Amino acid sequence: TACARNRNCELQTLAEELGIREVRVRVEPRGYEVDDSSLSVVRDPDKCILCRRCLQTCSEIQGVSGLRIRGRGYDSLVGSAFDTPLGSALCVNCGQCINRCPTGALTERSAIAEVWEALEDPELFTVVQTAPAVRIALGEALGMPPGQIVTGRLTTALRLLGFDRVFDTDFAADLTIMEEGYELIQRVTEGGVLPQLTSCSPGWIKFIEHFYPELLPNLSTCKSPQQMFGAVAKTYFAEVAGVDPAKMRVVSIMPCTAKKFEAARPEMRASGFQDVDYVLTTRELAQMIKEKGVD
Repeated sequence: TACARNRNCELQTLAEELGIREVRVRVEPRGYEVDDSSLSVVRDPDKCILCRRCLQTCSEIQGVSGLRIRGRGYDSLVGSAFDTPLGSALCVNCGQCINRCPTGALTERSAIAEVWEALEDPELFTVVQTAPAVRIALGEALGMPPGQIVTGRLTTALRLLGFDRVFDTDFAADLTIMEEGYELIQRVTEGGVLPQLTSCSPGWIKFIEHFYPELLPNLSTCKSPQQMFGAVAKTYFAEVAGVDPAKMRVVSIMPCTAKKFEAARPEMRASGFQDVDYVLTTRELAQMIKEKGVD
């Protein structure tokens, strides 16, 4: 019951459907260390059932091929290429392996404890931004019909959790469009590199950095909406609200584990501080709402 995938585990569900109540062939855990070196993905080899879905997803769908099988037979183990820690491996932090994993062998790196600590500190001013997809996916995570829009209830839940201000990342997306449009005009009129490429996905950006570095001059220099919001929150909004940016914590609710990696990139400090302090996935927010007992 302490597993992150408890009640949301394909293996557990299958065992229940087949009426399996006892384990006839008991296999003891091998005692592998949990690999939490990545900013986005945590790998627990003891929970891996060697289904190889993550390998197929990484290589055939995402085109990254950052995972491999080591050893044979009973000694087989899914890991990163050359057995390097996941944080140092060729990985774009997209989290698609987590979505395909039927157990708790692959999970997102949780920031729940850090966010609770910030919310409970009376000296900190906590600001949260929510991505558009979250208000569609959150309801399903809390037992509502898939696709139900819960914008108002999401905002209320975030205030009940203790956030001082709730913002929508759509606003920062408008800023991004304006900045990218300005940059494109500048490139066209002043002879910059064309075509101009852009994406709000940090996984896509990291994919370009790893596999197509020759296209880096084509990338827009604009930050993603998440990072633009963090920079604006700790500069313009902090000034308007009369809050010391050193005492402000910006939390993002995002549908993408790569956002966790993006927020920690060393260049994302336009405000003089880390622009976005913590990133939660939709699943993590649902867990916090349940922990708080919000209906």
